[in-house]
Amino acid sequence: MEIRDIIKEGKQTALGIEFGSTRIKAVLIDSKGDVLASGSHEWENRWENGIWTYSMDDITSGLVSAYSDLKKDVKEKYGITLTGFGAMGISAMMHGYLAFDKDDNLLVPFRTWRNATTGDAAEILTKEFNFNIPLRWSVAHLYHAILNKEEHVSKIAFVTTLAGFIHYKLTGKKVLGVGDASGMFPIDSKIRDYNREMKDKFNKLIAPCGFDWDFDKVFPKVLVAGEDAGTLTKEGAAFLDPQGDLECGMPVCPPEGDAGTGMTATNSVAVRTGNVSAGTSVFSMIVMEHDLKKVHPEIDVVTTPSGDSVAMVHCNNCTNEINAWAGIFKEFADVMGASVNMGDIYTKLFNLALTGEPECGGLLGFNYLSGEPVSGFEEGRPLFVRNADSRFNLANFMRLQLYMALAALKGGNDILMKEEDVRVDKMLGHGGYFKTPGVGQRMLSAALDTEISCMETAGEGGAWGIAVLALYEISKAKDESLSDFLNDKIFAGMKATTLKADKSDVDGFNKFMERYKKGLKIEASAIENLN
Repeated sequence: MEIRDIIKEGKQTALGIEFGSTRIKAVLIDSKGDVLASGSHEWENRWENGIWTYSMDDITSGLVSAYSDLKKDVKEKYGITLTGFGAMGISAMMHGYLAFDKDDNLLVPFRTWRNATTGDAAEILTKEFNFNIPLRWSVAHLYHAILNKEEHVSKIAFVTTLAGFIHYKLTGKKVLGVGDASGMFPIDSKIRDYNREMKDKFNKLIAPCGFDWDFDKVFPKVLVAGEDAGTLTKEGAAFLDPQGDLECGMPVCPPEGDAGTGMTATNSVAVRTGNVSAGTSVFSMIVMEHDLKKVHPEIDVVTTPSGDSVAMVHCNNCTNEINAWAGIFKEFADVMGASVNMGDIYTKLFNLALTGEPECGGLLGFNYLSGEPVSGFEEGRPLFVRNADSRFNLANFMRLQLYMALAALKGGNDILMKEEDVRVDKMLGHGGYFKTPGVGQRMLSAALDTEISCMETAGEGGAWGIAVLALYEISKAKDESLSDFLNDKIFAGMKATTLKADKSDVDGFNKFMERYKKGLKIEASAIENLN
């Protein structure tokens, strides 16, 4: 069939929409996973009243804008108006806190994953559960609000993530994919649901407060990939497409977090596979064959979209300083009267970094725009430091920026590999950090001292991943696992590039890390003295 006929007929297509940190992206794919059209909307989080947030208007208008941009792309490419698709799915940044009352009113502004103010709650819950509860997890935000005696907690009727909220708006269903749910509260992979023992402990902790709600009343129902999560309602279709062209009734797969869609987008859902997603934040995911021996504050235990246990090292800061410096260089080019686009600036700077010294010529820096819990910081101050005899040139400076983006991640993965004996047979990279061919791969390979692969779909990211999960819901054979579906129907024959950093790169990154760890005292002093 012609592509325009496939889109018009609709049954063989799937739509994926993901809310990333700086962009909301919509992707329409066919039954093989090929991208037919896409749309996007740029946005940015706000620092308001001491929290990182996106307003409700940011969320809803951004969603409508991204979908409208997709419709426009379909119209321009194929000359038709998009009215439907076979299935769709919503993905978004994991964790955070969205709390609603019985009338669906948002009780407090959205507290995103970036907020690292829940140390009191996370510490108590980690000790109570004997399970690491990171600062950004939804239950940490909820319990922090309870400990602070915030007025709104007595009115809570529903707590969810950003993906869960949008899914509810489209379908009326208060559900969540197991991967996203595993960033709200610990999951028992044996039952593919919230850990019952920990639920009971949480309910006992809050019992003295006298709320008329408990855990099961306010947390969304957990679903695994492929399960029925509802259909697009008439109201949901009007919400997504105010122009009124979109029909209702198509299946909407369980909403997932960016970690789950990242695993899907890199075919990393099987045991001993892993991936690194590197953009505004950076995190690694390795599907484990055994439980961790002990609790590590640097390591989260979450799940794949099918519910298998995953060791996750999540770092709040990644490409923010790279982006900031690219912007400075663009300003300089403009001042000099040079016509240079941002894409060329990134490509040139990334490739130049390859010519820098393996240990960055003695330069040091921290990309902590916000707090970095993996390193023990609730706040951040971006820094650049050098000695008088450091080799300060652009190549070394850019290599430093690329190393800084991975430094906290390396610390967490060293614990996994060296202390917990977690093994990985295949590690894939995806996200903006890997957009310039061969550069981000080589830097990550140097950091983790392992082979890194990137697929053709690496640039598509989570929107493509959630579209594939939607496709799985309507296309899977009986008893076909997500891993088999991906291997046989989506990634079969897909090209990938694999490389391994040489010994000088690995040694250079390790030398940089020695300097980096000592320099954490400088970062701590900056936080204390620069307000």
